[in-house]
Amino acid sequence: MKLGLMLGYSGGQLKLPVEKVQLAERLGYESVWTAEAYGSDALSPLAYLAAKTERIKLGTAVIQLAGRTPANAAMTIATIDAMAGGGRVICGIGVSGPQIVEGWYGQPWGKPYYRIKDYVSIMKKILRREQPVIHEGKEISLPYAGEGAMGVGKPLKSILHMNPDIPIWLGTGMPSTVKLTAEIADGWLPLGLVPETYKTYQPWIEAGLKKAGKSADQFERQGGVQVIVSKDVKTSINRLKPGIALYVGGMGHKTKNFHKEMMVRRGFEEAAERIQELYLAKRKDEACEAVPDEFVDQGALIGDRQRIQKRFRDWEASGITGMTIGGDEQALRLMAEVAGLNVEPGA
Repeated sequence: MKLGLMLGYSGGQLKLPVEKVQLAERLGYESVWTAEAYGSDALSPLAYLAAKTERIKLGTAVIQLAGRTPANAAMTIATIDAMAGGGRVICGIGVSGPQIVEGWYGQPWGKPYYRIKDYVSIMKKILRREQPVIHEGKEISLPYAGEGAMGVGKPLKSILHMNPDIPIWLGTGMPSTVKLTAEIADGWLPLGLVPETYKTYQPWIEAGLKKAGKSADQFERQGGVQVIVSKDVKTSINRLKPGIALYVGGMGHKTKNFHKEMMVRRGFEEAAERIQELYLAKRKDEACEAVPDEFVDQGALIGDRQRIQKRFRDWEASGITGMTIGGDEQALRLMAEVAGLNVEPGA
């Protein structure tokens, strides 16, 4: 099982844990991942980490599609990849939600399915440099010829000879977009996937792969978990509840919250409704208490070595090809051992 380290995005102050990333590299982790919401961006930290590491892959989980044009995303990711020596960058993309798309980026929510499809297609055309880029999409077109256009847009080809094989992964969760991900992308970053729910997504993935004429080994599937090494499982579960309550209860509009929808898909509909109700009523402590222990425990690796190792076997057997973990140094070291990574001497 390939392991990745999740850094996420910053809080009020940006503190990039360079030594932690370097430790992950020495322990044999394959990748390190950044994220963005409406604070720190996901790409700038990767450029810095490229200079501080030697081989670990640098991924975004995810950049927000509305935050950049596909051309700008391709330019930036290709520039970082070139500075990192080539073959080290993974571009993970997600649509975010309508509150951020319209409230932060000032872009219309539009039709996410077609926007994703156009975005990835344009990026791949830019990276490959086969000809000046022309794309007539349902949501995005190049050259632009819509409202306000002068009509003089020129198809262009990148000056930089980019790595044409930079992997593009997508963060998706609905049937249509998971199928699309398997069809057009190189990898999948599922939201809230657990071993028990992989069978829900499997037919969607298979349908997308079949449409593209791809085999399963041509498509990466990387889950994500928090890892807490502790003998006190209950206290550790409670530590993770505030973050879950925030996302399920308040990260998104009441009628459009992907985290809440994910909780419902996992079989916790009543809890999801209650958490959102309490959180939006500003009863945040009660919202935290409403998060079921089982839900937390399913999506994390918590406990002593034996308990974590036993649960990790479920993840290995689920169908994913990699796992991105969040945790402290003890968690990083334990997971390297449990996953059988090739650890450098002295690491």
